[in-house]
Amino acid sequence: MNPQRIGIFGGSFDPVHLGHLLVAQAALEELELERLYFIPAAQSPFKPATQPAPAAERLQLLRLALAGKTSVEVDDQEIRRGGISYTVDTLRDYAARFAGASLFCLIGADNVAQLPKWRAADELARLAEFVAIPRPGEPPVSFPPPFSGRMLKGFPFGVSSSQIRARVKAGLPIDHLVAPAVAEAIRNNGLYL
Repeated sequence: MNPQRIGIFGGSFDPVHLGHLLVAQAALEELELERLYFIPAAQSPFKPATQPAPAAERLQLLRLALAGKTSVEVDDQEIRRGGISYTVDTLRDYAARFAGASLFCLIGADNVAQLPKWRAADELARLAEFVAIPRPGEPPVSFPPPFSGRMLKGFPFGVSSSQIRARVKAGLPIDHLVAPAVAEAIRNNGLYL
C-alpha cells in the first residue's frame, strides 16, 4: 500500500481568498494528495508587529470558503497553541498523527530562500517535502540545502490578503477576489475597516 499523502498549508489567511483556494486545488491535483489541511497561524514569526484579525473571525472565513469541499479541512492547532506559530511544531504533530505518511508543506516562493533560518530547519527538511507557491511572473526558485522541494505549477493568482484588506478599508469591492460567503461575512462583521 502506498503511504498516505498529506498537504499542509499554513498562513495567516487574513482573509482567505480565491488565490488560496486555487493553490489548494492545484496542490491536491499535482501532488495527488488525499487531504490538504489549512492551518491558520496564531501569530506569524515573519510578521511580529502585525496583529491579524481575531482568530475566531479568520477561522469562520476559512470554514465558509471551504464549505462543501471534501478533500480539504481547517486545522486550528496553531491558534489553540497560541503565541508565535512555528511550522516545525505543526509538522511534528502531523508526523506523529500520520506516521509513515508523505507530508507536503506549501509555502510562498518568496519564503524559500529563508528556509535555513526557520526554527529547527534541519528537522523541518526531514519532516516534509516543501512545495513553493509561485506568484505570477516570478521565476522558479531553488531550494537551499538541506531542503528538497518543487514548484507548484497550476493556477497562480496575483492577489494578496493585504490587497483585500486595503480594498475593504477603501470601500472597494472584493466580490471576485474571495468566495461569496467570505465577502458577505466580511461585510456583515465589519472586518478590515
